[in-house]
Amino acid sequence: MRRTKIITYILITSSVIFWGISFILTKELFLTEEHMTVTILIAMRLAIASAVMLPALALTRRLQRIRKEDVKWFLLLALCEPFIYHLCETNGVRLVSGSLASVVIATIPLFVPFGMWAAYRNRISPMLLIGVILSLGGVFLMLNGELDVQGSTLNGLLFLGGAVFIAVVYTLLLVKVVDKYHPLVVTTWQNVIGLAYFLPLMLAFDSSALPLLSWSPKMLLLLLVLGLFCSTLAYAGYNYGVRNLGASEACIFNNAIPIFSLIAALLIGQESFSWGKLVGMCIVIAGVVISQIKPTSGNQESQGL
Repeated sequence: MRRTKIITYILITSSVIFWGISFILTKELFLTEEHMTVTILIAMRLAIASAVMLPALALTRRLQRIRKEDVKWFLLLALCEPFIYHLCETNGVRLVSGSLASVVIATIPLFVPFGMWAAYRNRISPMLLIGVILSLGGVFLMLNGELDVQGSTLNGLLFLGGAVFIAVVYTLLLVKVVDKYHPLVVTTWQNVIGLAYFLPLMLAFDSSALPLLSWSPKMLLLLLVLGLFCSTLAYAGYNYGVRNLGASEACIFNNAIPIFSLIAALLIGQESFSWGKLVGMCIVIAGVVISQIKPTSGNQESQGL
């Protein structure tokens, strides 16, 4: 049991790292590729992820077929994430700074426990609430003075708010299938179905932009990292965390996303270091640790709607 928990923490932390980096890489693509569009970027991410994971799981005989009774849940999961979520998040990142986008996305854990309570009548742990509030406080301390809200468009913030709402809905739906299928299988089918949603949209509206892209090694590398690490391994690790920790406890790790976004931004010179950011990082980590004290049983979160 202890070994499983350690593995779970490693995987879900890796997911947070990949997602944190994804904001900066996505912003970099928009900054360096004049003709890059939201639908092209997402479709390419999903195509890369599906092209690698689908045959890999099939060859290793680990690709589970979706049961008839679960088809509707997978269609809804893929509709939430990656389809609607990535449309909202990527449009948000395009319109505002990566740091601001990561802060808005980091509020997801604040709403998931209440969603779990409304849908499944889960008990909201006092330590969970303390951890959420503390880590959110650390997030905003990290970015104090860095959030140029007036310079951000209202549309960008609305897109990100929509992404937060969809992420909560996704987490509520995820508990319907995460105990029946391996996390990699859930993630792979999500990406395949999501690609089926995105391709008609991309071909209808943005196909003319494809020949205008540079197709440089940098662009291909960024897409490869986003597709394999951020759209595949990150979701698989998160799904594994939901299965073993429960939705509310797994989701709290998302509060650490801005830490890794800032670290990535610092490394490429997009952000400047400050002691406030360092103290904020420590507070976020403390909040995540506190939220894991006496976690709610994952079995309770597997109840039906």
